Amino acid sequence: MSGEPYATLRCIACGRPWPLDAIRYTCDDCGDLLEVTHDVGRLQALRGPGAWRALFDTRLGTRDGPHASGVWRYHELILPDLPADEIVTFPEGNTNLYRVPTLEREAGSTDVRVKHEGENPTLSFKDRGMTAGVSWARHLGARVVACASTGDTSAALAAYAARVPGMKGLVVLPRGKVTAEQLSQPLAAGCLTLSLPTDFDGCLRILREVCRRRPLYLLNSVNPLRIEGQKAIAFEIVQQLGWRPPDWIVVPVGNAGNISAIGKGLFELADLGIIDRVPRLLGVQTEAAAPLARACREGYGARVRVTAGETAATAIRIGDPVSYDRAVKVVRASGGFFESAGEREILDAKALVDSSGVYICPNSATAVAGFLKARAAGRIAAAEQVVVVATAHGCKFSRTTIEYHTGRPEGDGPRRANRIVEIDADPGAIERLIDGA
Repeated sequence: MSGEPYATLRCIACGRPWPLDAIRYTCDDCGDLLEVTHDVGRLQALRGPGAWRALFDTRLGTRDGPHASGVWRYHELILPDLPADEIVTFPEGNTNLYRVPTLEREAGSTDVRVKHEGENPTLSFKDRGMTAGVSWARHLGARVVACASTGDTSAALAAYAARVPGMKGLVVLPRGKVTAEQLSQPLAAGCLTLSLPTDFDGCLRILREVCRRRPLYLLNSVNPLRIEGQKAIAFEIVQQLGWRPPDWIVVPVGNAGNISAIGKGLFELADLGIIDRVPRLLGVQTEAAAPLARACREGYGARVRVTAGETAATAIRIGDPVSYDRAVKVVRASGGFFESAGEREILDAKALVDSSGVYICPNSATAVAGFLKARAAGRIAAAEQVVVVATAHGCKFSRTTIEYHTGRPEGDGPRRANRIVEIDADPGAIERLIDGA
C-alpha cells in the first residue's frame, strides 16, 4: 500500500490530527492521548466487507512471512503504512479459543470461551502490541525502546527488541512486585533491567520524564502504535467465530490499554461492514485497584484515581490507568460496564479454569471472576455467547498457584484447592489410595 498515508494520529480529546511518522505520545495542544485513525473511506474503496473477510481467511495457515502472524494477517487494518519488510515478528497471535465446560457449568451458561493470549511467544498478549510498536520504532530508526512494566510488557519488549540488530531494550520494574518467572524474561533477552522502589504508576511517571529528556521510544500503552497491534485480538476472535461476533467480550483491566484496543478494533470492523454489530465489553479490575469499576458505579463523574493495594493479580495492580478515557469511551459505546473482583473470587476463578486444563494467570482469572459476578447478577444472560480474554499464561505465576493448592487454609479455605497427598513409598499405599477414591 503506497501513496498518501492511510493512517494518522488524532487527539482523543480535541481531535487535532498529527503526522504518524514523528515520535509523539500526547497532543501538543491539549496534552491528551493520541490514537491511530485510519482512512475508513479509502479502506472501504479498496475492498468490500466480503472481500476483506475472504482475504483474511485466505491468509489463515500461512507458514512464512508476516501473514503467518495473527496480527499481521490484518496488516491493512493494523499499520497499512508500515512496509512489510520492516515488520518484526516471531510470529505471534493465532491463539486458541477454548470452550471451558467447568466455567459454563459454574455460570449456568450455554457458551463460554477463553481466548488464551498466554499462547503468544513470551506467554502474554503484550506480544501483539510489541510486534506493532517495535516494528514502528524500527521504521522510525529508534535505537532504544523502553517501558515501565508489572512484568509482561517487559518480557515482550525485551524479546522483540532482541530481534532487531542494534536495538536496545530498557525496562523499569517496581521492586518486589514482579514474579521470578516474569523477571527472568528481560534478563534472558539481554535487556537493561532496572528495579525501582516504587509502584508501577511511579515507574511510568519517572520513565516518561526520562523520555522527555532522552531519545527513548516509549512502548507503554500511552503509545498509540502499540494499541494497534493489540486490537488484533478482536479481529481474531470474530474470525474464529466465523465472523459472527459474540454477545460479550470480557477483559481484565489494569492500565486499560488492552480493552481500549479491543474496543477500537471492534468498532473499526463495524465501520468497514466486516461485522454487523459490536459485542458488549465487560472490563474487570481487582478490588485492590479498581478506579474504573468505581467510576462505573458512580456514573462516570469525575475521573477516579486510587492507590493500588496488594493483589495476586499483579499485572493489573494499577491505580491510575493511562488509557482511562479511552477505555471508558469504548466500554460505554458498546453498552458494557466495569466490574471488580476480590482476591478470594479471583483465586477460586483461576482454580476453576485451571481445572479444565486451560492454565491462566491471576489477571485473567480476574476477568473470569467478574464474568461470574455479572452472570449471577443477571447482567449477562445464560444464552449469551461470552468470550473471556486470558491475557497471560499461568506458568508465569507458579508460586501463586502452588500457594493456593498447598498453603495453610485461612477461614474456610480455598474452594478448589487440590492438595498434595503424602504417602509411604509403597505400591500398596498407592493401590489403597486408588481403591478408596
